[in-house]
Amino acid sequence: QVQLVESGGGLVQPGGSLRLSCVASGVSSGFSLDYYAVGWFRQAPGKEREGVSCISSSGDSTYYAGSVKGRFTISRDNAKNTVYLQMNTLKPEDTAVYYCAAEFECGSHLYDYWGQGTQVTVSS
Repeated sequence: QVQLVESGGGLVQPGGSLRLSCVASGVSSGFSLDYYAVGWFRQAPGKEREGVSCISSSGDSTYYAGSVKGRFTISRDNAKNTVYLQMNTLKPEDTAVYYCAAEFECGSHLYDYWGQGTQVTVSS
């Protein structure tokens, strides 16, 4: 049973940084995260889930929401079945539960796996 597990969330002051990780666990010998594009999403209390960033299966293409462009960087290490989201210059409005998902390709909305989420709180 493949699962995506997020980590790296926490409490940080405005202007600070966090790096989130999304690791595929419980993988069988035939599974590889590099079959998939991986997206990061977030959901704040009382708000709808929104897409934050996505990286293609090869890592050659990346996409960002306008609200995070220039502050967040997505990357992947396919050898480790891991995708990262480096978040810099964090703002209180970045506070949310962050999820990763494996999808057919960025923007396809064809998701095979979702993580359970990790809380990010930006507050002084």
